[in-house]
Amino acid sequence: MATASTLRTSIRPENVSNGQAGERAVGLRLEGIEKTFGANRVLRGIDLEVPAGQFLAIVGKSGCGKSTLLRILMGLDSHTDGSLSFHSADGTETTPNGRIVFQEPRLLPWFDVADNVAVGLGEGVPVADGRAKARVALNEVQLTEKAKEWPSRLSGGQRQRVALARALVSKPNFLALDEPLGALDALTRISMQQLMSRVWREQGFTAVLVTHDVSEAVHLADRVIVLEEGRISKDMAVPHPHPRKRGSAELSEIEGELLAAILGSQSF
Repeated sequence: MATASTLRTSIRPENVSNGQAGERAVGLRLEGIEKTFGANRVLRGIDLEVPAGQFLAIVGKSGCGKSTLLRILMGLDSHTDGSLSFHSADGTETTPNGRIVFQEPRLLPWFDVADNVAVGLGEGVPVADGRAKARVALNEVQLTEKAKEWPSRLSGGQRQRVALARALVSKPNFLALDEPLGALDALTRISMQQLMSRVWREQGFTAVLVTHDVSEAVHLADRVIVLEEGRISKDMAVPHPHPRKRGSAELSEIEGELLAAILGSQSF
């Protein structure tokens, strides 16, 4: 098996990004990232470099460390060893304006849709300004007409679009996505994938997606890594332009290779 360090240098960044990196997009650099919980070594020396504006997907079996790695990237958890840094497109080290979208929308039931989105701006923003910026973000996710609606009256897909708008309202340069579509039905999930792909292409932020769905990873990301027992076992480019057509033989071949890396000798 190739080492993580070898995998990190096996793909040139300029060959894997099909999006247009925005001026504020940030790159990520992880060197020897370790995470332990007591005697449990969850991450085992992760070396990874993600160029500004890239859409990276992380896949692997349950318990392989995907969500732990994402939480470390967002500063929601600390790493035990190693280093993590963010840099601008010119290589200068910087502090990211990062946001995360979870599997559950986590909307506040006592706020209407616009006020839920405005929460993403943080404290100190005048109410009128917050609602105005919230409407812009809602327009980006095609939900402007629901600005005054209560979360309880929305469908599952609509609630997740509100959660995405809440993450986008502050114009992040790094967006983390932790199984954001896992609770949606198949057709709604496809629609949300198309929406996320469009927003990423238009805004040019760096995106890191954790998902169990290999097909979703291949359709959204321009690079996919496989985690296995806390290590990167495969680092694979998806060199196809966006938006991507479902049923493509080339994408299906990539999916098969990734599934083989995840399942090993198991049949699928």
